[in-house]
Amino acid sequence: MSIQAWTWVTVGITFAAYLYIGYRSRVRSTRGFYVAGQGVPAIANGAATAADWMSAASFISMAGLISFMGYDGSVYLMGWTGGYVLLALLLAPFLRKYGKYTVPDFVAERYYSQAARIVAAICAIFVSFTYVAGQMGGVGVAFSRFLEVPFEIGVVIGMVIVAFFAVLGGMKGITYTQVAQYCVLIFAYTIPAIAIALVLTSNPVPQLAIGEVLPKLNAIQTDLGLDPYSNPFARLDMLNVFCVTVCLMVGTAGLPHVIVRFYTTKSVRDARWSAFYALLFIAILYTTAPAVAMFAKYYILNQFAEVGTQGFTQLDWVQNWAATGLIDIDAINASDGTAAALLANINRDIIVLATPEIAGLSAFVVALVAAGGLAAALSTASGLLLVISSSLAHDIYGNIINPQASDKKRLLVGRIMIFAAVVLAGLLGIFPLGFVAEVVAFAFGLAAASFFPILVLGVFWKRANKYGAIAGMSVGLAFTFIMIVLMRAQNVLGLDEPIIDSFLGINAQGIGIIGMLLNFGLTIGVSLATPAPPMDVQRMVEQIRYPRVINDEELEEHLSHDAH
Repeated sequence: MSIQAWTWVTVGITFAAYLYIGYRSRVRSTRGFYVAGQGVPAIANGAATAADWMSAASFISMAGLISFMGYDGSVYLMGWTGGYVLLALLLAPFLRKYGKYTVPDFVAERYYSQAARIVAAICAIFVSFTYVAGQMGGVGVAFSRFLEVPFEIGVVIGMVIVAFFAVLGGMKGITYTQVAQYCVLIFAYTIPAIAIALVLTSNPVPQLAIGEVLPKLNAIQTDLGLDPYSNPFARLDMLNVFCVTVCLMVGTAGLPHVIVRFYTTKSVRDARWSAFYALLFIAILYTTAPAVAMFAKYYILNQFAEVGTQGFTQLDWVQNWAATGLIDIDAINASDGTAAALLANINRDIIVLATPEIAGLSAFVVALVAAGGLAAALSTASGLLLVISSSLAHDIYGNIINPQASDKKRLLVGRIMIFAAVVLAGLLGIFPLGFVAEVVAFAFGLAAASFFPILVLGVFWKRANKYGAIAGMSVGLAFTFIMIVLMRAQNVLGLDEPIIDSFLGINAQGIGIIGMLLNFGLTIGVSLATPAPPMDVQRMVEQIRYPRVINDEELEEHLSHDAH
Protein backbone atom coordinates (compact mmCIF):
# COMPACT_ATOMS: atom_id res chain seq x y z
CA MET A 1 0.00 0.00 0.00
CA SER A 2 0.99 3.63 -0.44
CA ILE A 3 2.04 5.94 2.37
CA GLN A 4 -1.31 7.69 2.21
CA ALA A 5 -3.26 4.41 2.41
CA TRP A 6 -1.20 3.15 5.36
CA THR A 7 -1.64 6.51 7.08
CA TRP A 8 -5.41 6.39 6.71
CA VAL A 9 -5.37 2.90 8.24
CA THR A 10 -3.11 3.70 11.21
CA VAL A 11 -4.70 7.07 11.93
CA GLY A 12 -8.17 5.60 11.52
CA ILE A 13 -7.48 2.76 13.97
CA THR A 14 -5.86 5.01 16.57
CA PHE A 15 -8.53 7.70 16.30
CA ALA A 16 -11.25 5.07 16.65
CA ALA A 17 -9.51 3.83 19.81
CA TYR A 18 -9.38 7.36 21.25
CA LEU A 19 -13.07 7.89 20.55
CA TYR A 20 -14.01 4.54 22.09
CA ILE A 21 -11.96 5.20 25.24
CA GLY A 22 -13.42 8.69 25.51
CA TYR A 23 -16.96 7.30 25.23
CA ARG A 24 -16.34 4.56 27.82
CA SER A 25 -14.77 7.11 30.22
CA ARG A 26 -17.61 9.64 30.14
CA VAL A 27 -18.39 11.18 33.53
CA ARG A 28 -21.38 12.70 35.28
CA SER A 29 -19.75 14.68 38.10
CA THR A 30 -17.41 17.65 38.34
CA ARG A 31 -14.95 15.60 40.42
CA GLY A 32 -14.71 13.07 37.61
CA PHE A 33 -14.58 15.82 35.00
CA TYR A 34 -11.75 17.83 36.59
CA VAL A 35 -9.62 15.27 38.50
CA ALA A 36 -10.84 11.87 37.18
CA GLY A 37 -12.39 11.14 40.56
CA GLN A 38 -8.85 11.09 42.05
CA GLY A 39 -8.69 7.37 41.34
CA VAL A 40 -6.05 7.01 38.61
CA PRO A 41 -3.34 4.35 39.36
CA ALA A 42 0.22 5.63 39.56
CA ILE A 43 1.57 3.87 36.46
CA ALA A 44 -1.42 4.94 34.34
CA ASN A 45 -1.06 8.50 35.57
CA GLY A 46 2.65 8.32 34.77
CA ALA A 47 1.92 7.29 31.17
CA ALA A 48 -0.81 9.93 30.85
CA THR A 49 1.52 12.58 32.28
CA ALA A 50 4.24 11.57 29.82
CA ALA A 51 1.79 11.83 26.91
CA ASP A 52 0.52 15.15 28.25
CA TRP A 53 4.11 16.32 28.50
CA MET A 54 5.44 15.00 25.18
CA SER A 55 3.51 17.39 23.02
CA ALA A 56 3.78 18.17 19.33
CA ALA A 57 6.77 20.28 20.35
CA SER A 58 8.56 17.23 21.79
CA PHE A 59 7.51 14.74 19.12
CA ILE A 60 7.35 16.81 15.96
CA SER A 61 9.49 19.88 16.49
CA MET A 62 12.14 19.32 19.17
CA ALA A 63 14.34 17.04 17.07
CA GLY A 64 13.96 19.52 14.21
CA LEU A 65 15.27 22.35 16.34
CA ILE A 66 18.14 20.22 17.64
CA SER A 67 18.91 19.14 14.07
CA PHE A 68 19.15 22.71 12.79
CA MET A 69 20.70 24.28 15.90
CA GLY A 70 23.19 21.56 16.76
CA TYR A 71 24.74 21.87 20.19
CA ASP A 72 22.62 24.90 21.07
CA GLY A 73 19.44 22.88 20.56
CA SER A 74 20.31 21.01 23.75
CA VAL A 75 18.62 23.82 25.68
CA TYR A 76 15.30 22.09 24.95
CA LEU A 77 16.51 18.75 26.28
CA MET A 78 18.08 20.22 29.41
CA GLY A 79 15.26 22.64 30.09
CA TRP A 80 12.30 20.32 29.61
CA THR A 81 13.74 17.25 31.34
CA GLY A 82 15.37 19.24 34.16
CA GLY A 83 12.14 21.13 34.68
CA TYR A 84 10.14 17.97 35.13
CA VAL A 85 12.56 16.81 37.84
CA LEU A 86 12.12 20.20 39.49
CA LEU A 87 8.35 19.81 39.40
CA ALA A 88 8.41 16.24 40.73
CA LEU A 89 10.70 17.08 43.66
CA LEU A 90 9.65 20.60 44.64
CA LEU A 91 5.96 20.93 43.95
CA ALA A 92 3.98 17.86 42.91
CA PRO A 93 3.70 16.03 46.28
CA PHE A 94 2.90 19.21 48.20
CA LEU A 95 0.28 20.39 45.73
CA ARG A 96 -1.37 16.94 45.82
CA LYS A 97 -1.72 17.30 49.60
CA TYR A 98 -3.92 20.34 49.07
CA GLY A 99 -6.32 18.07 47.18
CA LYS A 100 -7.72 20.78 44.91
CA TYR A 101 -8.99 20.62 41.33
CA THR A 102 -6.88 23.33 39.70
CA VAL A 103 -3.85 25.55 40.18
CA PRO A 104 -6.09 28.64 40.69
CA ASP A 105 -7.85 26.59 43.41
CA PHE A 106 -4.52 26.24 45.23
CA VAL A 107 -3.70 29.92 44.71
CA ALA A 108 -7.11 31.01 46.04
CA GLU A 109 -6.84 28.96 49.23
CA ARG A 110 -3.13 29.49 49.87
CA TYR A 111 -3.40 33.23 49.26
CA TYR A 112 -6.91 33.50 50.82
CA SER A 113 -8.21 35.66 47.98
CA GLN A 114 -10.72 35.33 45.17
CA ALA A 115 -8.89 38.14 43.38
CA ALA A 116 -5.77 35.96 43.41
CA ARG A 117 -7.92 33.14 41.97
CA ILE A 118 -9.02 35.36 39.07
CA VAL A 119 -5.45 36.47 38.32
CA ALA A 120 -4.26 32.84 38.45
CA ALA A 121 -7.11 31.74 36.16
CA ILE A 122 -6.21 34.45 33.64
CA CYS A 123 -2.56 33.35 33.78
CA ALA A 124 -3.61 29.71 33.21
CA ILE A 125 -5.69 30.72 30.20
CA PHE A 126 -2.86 32.79 28.70
CA VAL A 127 -0.30 30.00 29.17
CA SER A 128 -2.60 27.24 27.92
CA PHE A 129 -3.83 29.03 24.80
CA THR A 130 -0.25 29.87 23.82
CA TYR A 131 0.76 26.25 24.34
CA VAL A 132 -2.24 24.73 22.58
CA ALA A 133 -1.62 26.84 19.47
CA GLY A 134 1.54 24.83 18.87
CA GLN A 135 -0.31 21.53 19.29
CA MET A 136 -3.00 22.32 16.76
CA GLY A 137 -0.34 23.57 14.35
CA GLY A 138 1.38 20.18 14.70
CA VAL A 139 -1.89 18.42 13.87
CA GLY A 140 -2.17 20.49 10.69
CA VAL A 141 1.41 19.65 9.65
CA ALA A 142 0.81 15.90 10.00
CA PHE A 143 -2.54 15.90 8.21
CA SER A 144 -1.42 18.12 5.35
CA ARG A 145 1.46 15.83 4.36
CA PHE A 146 0.37 12.28 5.06
CA LEU A 147 -3.35 12.42 4.38
CA GLU A 148 -3.04 15.12 1.74
CA VAL A 149 -5.68 17.10 3.57
CA PRO A 150 -5.40 20.92 3.58
CA PHE A 151 -3.65 22.21 6.70
CA GLU A 152 -6.78 24.01 7.92
CA ILE A 153 -8.99 20.94 7.44
CA GLY A 154 -6.46 18.84 9.34
CA VAL A 155 -6.68 21.21 12.29
CA VAL A 156 -10.49 21.01 12.19
CA ILE A 157 -10.40 17.18 12.24
CA GLY A 158 -8.10 17.30 15.25
CA MET A 159 -10.48 19.73 16.95
CA VAL A 160 -13.42 17.37 16.47
CA ILE A 161 -11.55 14.36 17.90
CA VAL A 162 -10.32 16.25 20.97
CA ALA A 163 -13.72 17.83 21.56
CA PHE A 164 -15.40 14.41 21.62
CA PHE A 165 -13.38 12.69 24.32
CA ALA A 166 -12.63 15.86 26.30
CA VAL A 167 -16.21 17.11 26.44
CA LEU A 168 -17.65 13.68 27.32
CA GLY A 169 -15.03 12.39 29.73
CA GLY A 170 -13.22 15.46 31.04
CA MET A 171 -10.06 14.50 32.92
CA LYS A 172 -11.07 10.85 33.16
CA GLY A 173 -11.58 10.53 29.41
CA ILE A 174 -8.43 12.54 28.71
CA THR A 175 -6.33 10.46 31.13
CA TYR A 176 -7.12 7.03 29.71
CA THR A 177 -6.99 8.33 26.14
CA GLN A 178 -3.53 9.71 26.92
CA VAL A 179 -2.36 6.29 28.11
CA ALA A 180 -3.24 4.89 24.67
CA GLN A 181 -1.66 7.92 22.98
CA TYR A 182 1.59 7.40 24.88
CA CYS A 183 1.82 3.83 23.59
CA VAL A 184 1.25 5.01 20.03
CA LEU A 185 3.68 7.93 20.12
CA ILE A 186 6.56 6.10 21.82
CA PHE A 187 6.44 3.20 19.34
CA ALA A 188 6.16 5.65 16.47
CA TYR A 189 9.21 7.58 17.68
CA THR A 190 11.55 4.73 18.60
CA ILE A 191 10.94 2.18 15.82
CA PRO A 192 12.20 4.44 12.98
CA ALA A 193 15.13 5.57 15.15
CA ILE A 194 16.17 1.96 15.76
CA ALA A 195 15.82 1.11 12.05
CA ILE A 196 17.93 4.09 10.95
CA ALA A 197 20.55 3.40 13.63
CA LEU A 198 20.92 -0.12 12.25
CA VAL A 199 21.32 1.16 8.69
CA LEU A 200 23.89 3.83 9.57
CA THR A 201 25.92 2.07 12.25
CA SER A 202 24.75 -1.56 12.66
CA ASN A 203 23.96 -0.59 16.26
CA PRO A 204 20.23 -0.90 17.12
CA VAL A 205 20.44 1.49 20.08
CA PRO A 206 19.98 5.06 18.77
CA GLN A 207 21.52 6.61 21.88
CA LEU A 208 24.73 4.63 21.31
CA ALA A 209 24.73 5.13 17.55
CA ILE A 210 25.23 8.86 18.14
CA GLY A 211 28.90 8.21 18.83
CA GLU A 212 29.45 6.93 15.30
CA VAL A 213 27.21 9.40 13.45
CA LEU A 214 28.41 12.63 15.11
CA PRO A 215 31.97 12.62 13.64
CA LYS A 216 30.53 11.97 10.16
CA LEU A 217 28.02 14.80 10.60
CA ASN A 218 30.70 17.21 11.83
CA ALA A 219 32.83 16.34 8.80
CA ILE A 220 30.09 16.81 6.20
CA GLN A 221 28.97 20.11 7.75
CA THR A 222 32.54 21.40 7.61
CA ASP A 223 32.89 20.27 3.97
CA LEU A 224 29.71 22.18 3.07
CA GLY A 225 30.82 25.40 4.74
CA LEU A 226 28.76 25.05 7.92
CA ASP A 227 29.97 25.14 11.51
CA PRO A 228 30.62 21.68 12.97
CA TYR A 229 27.39 20.29 14.42
CA SER A 230 28.84 19.93 17.93
CA ASN A 231 30.29 23.48 18.09
CA PRO A 232 28.76 25.35 21.06
CA PHE A 233 27.10 28.78 20.88
CA ALA A 234 26.82 28.87 17.09
CA ARG A 235 23.11 29.84 17.12
CA LEU A 236 22.67 31.06 20.70
CA ASP A 237 25.22 32.91 22.78
CA MET A 238 26.10 31.69 26.26
CA LEU A 239 23.69 34.12 27.95
CA ASN A 240 20.71 32.90 25.94
CA VAL A 241 21.66 29.23 26.32
CA PHE A 242 21.53 29.76 30.08
CA CYS A 243 18.39 31.90 30.08
CA VAL A 244 16.38 29.68 27.73
CA THR A 245 17.37 26.55 29.67
CA VAL A 246 16.39 28.05 33.04
CA CYS A 247 13.21 29.52 31.58
CA LEU A 248 12.15 26.14 30.21
CA MET A 249 12.98 24.43 33.51
CA VAL A 250 11.00 26.73 35.78
CA GLY A 251 8.28 27.08 33.16
CA THR A 252 7.86 23.31 33.22
CA ALA A 253 7.37 23.38 36.98
CA GLY A 254 4.70 26.04 36.53
CA LEU A 255 2.67 24.50 33.71
CA PRO A 256 -0.92 24.09 34.95
CA HIS A 257 -1.82 21.19 32.64
CA VAL A 258 1.10 19.13 34.02
CA ILE A 259 0.53 20.10 37.65
CA VAL A 260 -3.15 19.13 37.53
CA ARG A 261 -2.17 15.57 36.59
CA PHE A 262 -0.91 15.06 40.15
CA TYR A 263 -4.36 15.91 41.52
CA THR A 264 -5.79 12.80 39.83
CA THR A 265 -3.93 10.16 41.85
CA LYS A 266 -5.35 8.21 44.77
CA SER A 267 -2.79 9.47 47.32
CA VAL A 268 0.36 11.56 47.83
CA ARG A 269 2.39 8.35 47.61
CA ASP A 270 0.85 7.60 44.23
CA ALA A 271 1.64 11.15 43.12
CA ARG A 272 5.31 10.53 43.86
CA TRP A 273 5.30 7.19 42.05
CA SER A 274 3.47 8.63 39.06
CA ALA A 275 6.21 11.26 38.83
CA PHE A 276 8.80 8.48 38.73
CA TYR A 277 6.95 6.56 36.02
CA ALA A 278 6.37 9.70 33.99
CA LEU A 279 10.06 10.63 34.10
CA LEU A 280 10.97 7.09 33.02
CA PHE A 281 8.53 7.18 30.10
CA ILE A 282 9.65 10.68 29.09
CA ALA A 283 13.32 9.69 29.16
CA ILE A 284 12.77 7.09 26.43
CA LEU A 285 11.80 9.78 23.92
CA TYR A 286 14.08 12.52 25.17
CA THR A 287 17.21 10.39 24.92
CA THR A 288 16.19 9.30 21.41
CA ALA A 289 15.52 12.82 20.08
CA PRO A 290 19.19 13.86 19.67
CA ALA A 291 19.84 10.71 17.65
CA VAL A 292 16.86 11.38 15.36
CA ALA A 293 18.07 14.97 14.91
CA MET A 294 21.56 13.85 13.87
CA PHE A 295 20.30 11.07 11.60
CA ALA A 296 18.01 13.46 9.73
CA LYS A 297 20.64 16.18 9.35
CA TYR A 298 23.21 13.67 8.11
CA TYR A 299 20.84 12.23 5.49
CA ILE A 300 19.78 15.68 4.23
CA LEU A 301 23.31 17.03 3.89
CA ASN A 302 24.66 13.79 2.44
CA GLN A 303 21.95 13.74 -0.24
CA PHE A 304 22.59 17.42 -1.00
CA ALA A 305 26.34 16.80 -1.31
CA GLU A 306 25.74 13.89 -3.71
CA VAL A 307 23.22 15.43 -6.11
CA GLY A 308 23.54 19.22 -5.71
CA THR A 309 20.77 21.81 -5.51
CA GLN A 310 18.86 20.86 -8.67
CA GLY A 311 19.01 17.17 -7.95
CA PHE A 312 17.99 17.66 -4.34
CA THR A 313 14.79 19.47 -5.25
CA GLN A 314 13.83 16.54 -7.51
CA LEU A 315 14.02 13.93 -4.73
CA ASP A 316 10.67 12.25 -4.07
CA TRP A 317 10.50 13.14 -0.38
CA VAL A 318 11.38 16.77 -1.14
CA GLN A 319 8.64 16.97 -3.75
CA ASN A 320 6.14 15.43 -1.31
CA TRP A 321 6.87 17.96 1.41
CA ALA A 322 7.09 20.85 -1.05
CA ALA A 323 3.44 20.17 -1.87
CA THR A 324 2.57 21.10 1.73
CA GLY A 325 4.46 24.40 1.51
CA LEU A 326 6.94 23.31 4.19
CA ILE A 327 9.87 23.11 1.74
CA ASP A 328 10.31 26.05 -0.64
CA ILE A 329 11.71 24.49 -3.81
CA ASP A 330 11.62 27.75 -5.79
CA ALA A 331 13.67 29.54 -3.14
CA ILE A 332 16.18 26.66 -3.03
CA ASN A 333 16.60 26.69 -6.82
CA ALA A 334 17.00 30.48 -6.82
CA SER A 335 19.53 30.44 -3.97
CA ASP A 336 23.30 30.57 -4.14
CA GLY A 337 23.48 26.77 -3.92
CA THR A 338 24.98 26.62 -0.46
CA ALA A 339 23.95 24.21 2.30
CA ALA A 340 22.99 27.19 4.48
CA ALA A 341 20.53 28.40 1.84
CA LEU A 342 19.11 24.90 1.52
CA LEU A 343 18.49 24.55 5.25
CA ALA A 344 16.96 28.03 5.44
CA ASN A 345 14.13 26.90 3.15
CA ILE A 346 13.23 23.68 4.98
CA ASN A 347 10.69 24.01 7.79
CA ARG A 348 12.11 22.53 10.98
CA ASP A 349 8.80 20.99 11.95
CA ILE A 350 9.02 18.36 9.20
CA ILE A 351 12.23 16.67 10.42
CA VAL A 352 10.76 13.88 12.56
CA LEU A 353 7.80 13.27 10.27
CA ALA A 354 9.99 13.27 7.14
CA THR A 355 12.95 11.25 8.47
CA PRO A 356 11.49 7.80 7.64
CA GLU A 357 10.92 8.97 4.05
CA ILE A 358 14.38 10.55 3.86
CA ALA A 359 15.93 7.28 5.05
CA GLY A 360 13.83 5.19 2.65
CA LEU A 361 11.93 3.25 5.33
CA SER A 362 8.71 1.37 4.54
CA ALA A 363 5.37 3.09 4.00
CA PHE A 364 4.02 1.49 7.19
CA VAL A 365 6.77 3.08 9.32
CA VAL A 366 6.14 6.45 7.70
CA ALA A 367 2.43 6.13 8.51
CA LEU A 368 3.19 5.03 12.08
CA VAL A 369 5.22 8.20 12.63
CA ALA A 370 2.31 10.29 11.35
CA ALA A 371 -0.04 8.56 13.83
CA GLY A 372 2.49 9.16 16.62
CA GLY A 373 2.77 12.86 15.82
CA LEU A 374 -0.99 13.22 15.91
CA ALA A 375 -1.16 11.29 19.21
CA ALA A 376 1.43 13.63 20.77
CA ALA A 377 -0.37 16.76 19.62
CA LEU A 378 -3.85 15.60 20.60
CA SER A 379 -2.82 14.30 24.03
CA THR A 380 -1.31 17.61 25.11
CA ALA A 381 -4.05 19.66 23.47
CA SER A 382 -6.71 17.81 25.46
CA GLY A 383 -4.93 18.46 28.77
CA LEU A 384 -4.50 22.13 27.96
CA LEU A 385 -8.11 22.53 26.92
CA LEU A 386 -9.24 21.05 30.23
CA VAL A 387 -7.14 23.65 32.07
CA ILE A 388 -8.79 26.41 30.06
CA SER A 389 -12.23 24.93 30.72
CA SER A 390 -11.60 24.52 34.46
CA SER A 391 -10.23 28.06 34.75
CA LEU A 392 -13.36 29.50 33.15
CA ALA A 393 -16.04 27.10 34.43
CA HIS A 394 -14.72 26.03 37.84
CA ASP A 395 -12.61 28.94 39.02
CA ILE A 396 -14.42 31.93 37.52
CA TYR A 397 -18.00 30.73 37.02
CA GLY A 398 -18.28 28.19 39.82
CA ASN A 399 -16.38 30.14 42.48
CA ILE A 400 -16.86 33.78 41.50
CA ILE A 401 -19.95 34.30 39.32
CA ASN A 402 -22.30 31.60 40.64
CA PRO A 403 -20.97 29.81 43.75
CA GLN A 404 -24.46 28.33 44.39
CA ALA A 405 -24.53 26.53 41.04
CA SER A 406 -25.42 22.83 41.23
CA ASP A 407 -22.92 20.13 40.33
CA LYS A 408 -24.94 19.39 37.18
CA LYS A 409 -24.83 23.01 36.05
CA ARG A 410 -21.10 23.33 36.78
CA LEU A 411 -20.49 20.23 34.66
CA LEU A 412 -22.56 21.64 31.80
CA VAL A 413 -20.67 24.95 31.89
CA GLY A 414 -17.38 23.02 31.95
CA ARG A 415 -18.34 21.11 28.83
CA ILE A 416 -19.46 24.27 27.04
CA MET A 417 -16.21 26.01 27.94
CA ILE A 418 -14.04 23.14 26.72
CA PHE A 419 -15.92 23.11 23.41
CA ALA A 420 -15.42 26.88 23.01
CA ALA A 421 -11.75 26.49 23.90
CA VAL A 422 -11.35 23.81 21.20
CA VAL A 423 -12.70 26.21 18.56
CA LEU A 424 -10.39 29.04 19.60
CA ALA A 425 -7.42 26.66 19.85
CA GLY A 426 -8.09 25.56 16.28
CA LEU A 427 -7.98 29.17 15.08
CA LEU A 428 -4.66 29.65 16.86
CA GLY A 429 -3.36 26.50 15.16
CA ILE A 430 -4.38 27.78 11.73
CA PHE A 431 -2.72 31.16 12.37
CA PRO A 432 0.39 30.19 14.39
CA LEU A 433 2.95 32.54 15.92
CA GLY A 434 6.03 30.61 14.77
CA PHE A 435 7.54 27.12 14.67
CA VAL A 436 5.67 24.66 16.88
CA ALA A 437 8.46 24.35 19.45
CA GLU A 438 9.05 28.11 19.49
CA VAL A 439 5.38 28.81 20.22
CA VAL A 440 5.46 26.25 23.01
CA ALA A 441 8.65 27.80 24.39
CA PHE A 442 6.77 31.10 24.74
CA ALA A 443 4.18 29.28 26.87
CA PHE A 444 6.97 28.08 29.15
CA GLY A 445 8.18 31.66 29.53
CA LEU A 446 4.69 32.79 30.53
CA ALA A 447 4.40 29.91 33.03
CA ALA A 448 7.82 30.70 34.48
CA ALA A 449 6.91 34.35 34.94
CA SER A 450 3.45 33.78 36.42
CA PHE A 451 3.06 30.49 38.30
CA PHE A 452 6.45 29.16 39.36
CA PRO A 453 7.33 31.86 41.95
CA ILE A 454 3.82 31.82 43.41
CA LEU A 455 3.77 28.04 43.77
CA VAL A 456 7.26 27.78 45.27
CA LEU A 457 6.73 30.63 47.72
CA GLY A 458 3.25 29.34 48.50
CA VAL A 459 4.68 25.99 49.59
CA PHE A 460 7.95 27.05 51.21
CA TRP A 461 7.39 30.58 52.60
CA LYS A 462 4.50 31.14 55.00
CA ARG A 463 4.94 34.91 54.95
CA ALA A 464 3.89 35.22 51.28
CA ASN A 465 0.50 36.94 51.21
CA LYS A 466 -2.25 37.75 48.73
CA TYR A 467 -1.01 41.26 47.96
CA GLY A 468 2.40 40.00 46.95
CA ALA A 469 0.98 37.09 44.94
CA ILE A 470 -1.39 39.28 42.93
CA ALA A 471 1.31 41.88 42.23
CA GLY A 472 3.90 39.24 41.32
CA MET A 473 1.69 37.22 38.98
CA SER A 474 0.26 40.28 37.24
CA VAL A 475 3.56 42.04 36.59
CA GLY A 476 5.46 38.84 35.71
CA LEU A 477 2.87 37.74 33.15
CA ALA A 478 2.30 41.21 31.67
CA PHE A 479 6.02 41.94 31.28
CA THR A 480 6.81 38.61 29.64
CA PHE A 481 3.82 38.70 27.29
CA ILE A 482 4.59 42.26 26.14
CA MET A 483 8.26 41.44 25.59
CA ILE A 484 7.42 38.36 23.51
CA VAL A 485 5.00 40.37 21.37
CA LEU A 486 7.56 43.15 20.82
CA MET A 487 10.33 40.69 19.92
CA ARG A 488 8.11 38.58 17.66
CA ALA A 489 6.28 41.48 16.01
CA GLN A 490 6.70 40.03 12.51
CA ASN A 491 4.54 37.02 13.38
CA VAL A 492 2.29 38.47 16.08
CA LEU A 493 1.55 41.90 14.59
CA GLY A 494 2.44 41.32 10.95
CA LEU A 495 5.27 43.88 10.93
CA ASP A 496 8.31 43.77 8.68
CA GLU A 497 10.76 43.56 11.58
CA PRO A 498 10.71 43.20 15.38
CA ILE A 499 10.14 46.31 17.47
CA ILE A 500 13.03 45.21 19.67
CA ASP A 501 15.51 42.37 19.11
CA SER A 502 16.15 41.50 22.74
CA PHE A 503 15.97 42.75 26.31
CA LEU A 504 19.34 43.00 28.07
CA GLY A 505 20.60 40.62 25.38
CA ILE A 506 17.95 37.97 26.17
CA ASN A 507 15.74 36.71 23.33
CA ALA A 508 11.99 35.98 23.33
CA GLN A 509 12.35 32.34 24.39
CA GLY A 510 14.41 33.22 27.44
CA ILE A 511 12.71 36.45 28.51
CA GLY A 512 10.50 34.59 30.98
CA ILE A 513 13.48 34.47 33.34
CA ILE A 514 13.25 38.25 33.80
CA GLY A 515 9.49 38.00 34.36
CA MET A 516 10.15 35.29 36.95
CA LEU A 517 12.67 37.44 38.82
CA LEU A 518 10.22 40.37 38.79
CA ASN A 519 7.53 38.05 40.16
CA PHE A 520 9.78 36.74 42.95
CA GLY A 521 10.96 40.24 43.84
CA LEU A 522 7.50 41.80 43.89
CA THR A 523 5.89 38.92 45.78
CA ILE A 524 8.56 38.99 48.48
CA GLY A 525 8.78 42.78 48.68
CA VAL A 526 5.04 43.46 48.73
CA SER A 527 4.43 40.59 51.18
CA LEU A 528 6.98 42.01 53.63
CA ALA A 529 5.48 45.49 53.30
CA THR A 530 1.91 44.33 53.98
CA PRO A 531 0.22 42.33 56.77
CA ALA A 532 1.16 38.67 57.18
CA PRO A 533 -1.31 35.95 56.09
CA PRO A 534 -3.90 34.85 58.67
CA MET A 535 -2.70 32.31 61.22
CA ASP A 536 -4.88 29.52 59.82
CA VAL A 537 -3.25 29.97 56.38
CA GLN A 538 0.22 29.82 57.89
CA ARG A 539 -0.78 26.74 59.85
CA MET A 540 -2.07 25.12 56.66
CA VAL A 541 1.26 25.76 54.91
CA GLU A 542 3.15 24.29 57.85
CA GLN A 543 0.99 21.19 57.91
CA ILE A 544 1.36 20.63 54.19
CA ARG A 545 5.13 20.71 54.43
CA TYR A 546 5.30 18.65 57.61
CA PRO A 547 2.74 15.80 57.69
CA ARG A 548 1.69 16.12 61.30
CA VAL A 549 -0.82 18.20 63.21
CA ILE A 550 0.72 21.10 65.09
CA ASN A 551 -0.82 23.36 67.68
CA ASP A 552 -0.66 27.16 67.92
CA GLU A 553 2.38 27.12 70.24
CA GLU A 554 4.38 24.95 67.85
CA LEU A 555 3.34 27.11 64.92
CA GLU A 556 4.46 30.27 66.73
CA GLU A 557 7.80 28.59 67.43
CA HIS A 558 8.22 27.73 63.73
CA LEU A 559 7.26 31.25 62.67
CA SER A 560 9.67 32.78 65.19
CA HIS A 561 12.45 30.49 63.95
CA ASP A 562 11.72 31.43 60.32
CA ALA A 563 11.79 35.13 61.18
CA HIS A 564 15.29 34.77 62.57
